[in-house]
Amino acid sequence: MATQSNIRVRRAYEEVTGQDGNRVLVDRIWPRGLSKDKASLDEWCKAVAPSTELRKWYGHDPDRFTEFERRYRSELRDPERAEALQHLRDLAKKRRLTLVTATKDPGISAAAVIADLLRG
Repeated sequence: MATQSNIRVRRAYEEVTGQDGNRVLVDRIWPRGLSKDKASLDEWCKAVAPSTELRKWYGHDPDRFTEFERRYRSELRDPERAEALQHLRDLAKKRRLTLVTATKDPGISAAAVIADLLRG
């Protein structure tokens, strides 16, 4: 199981550091205005992202986060998303994993939900 210290959540717009390890974008949509070089990603795991319908419903409204998390955890049981989540779990066992997201508040993002599950 991955430990708290080897899984991080960071904004795509933050400077890349040597502490990031594997950098994986977990959003379905590419971060606006960010070049691929600047993002410095090891991979883009779209399959683990919330459905478009759930993402649009949530709209990163802090008052909806609890319900978003419940619905998203349910979506993550879908075989394709579960496989993508297992892939991230496997990466985290090997070295530090940084889940990258474009959201303004990573603490109430899909990446935060993923990190919680991976640590868990």
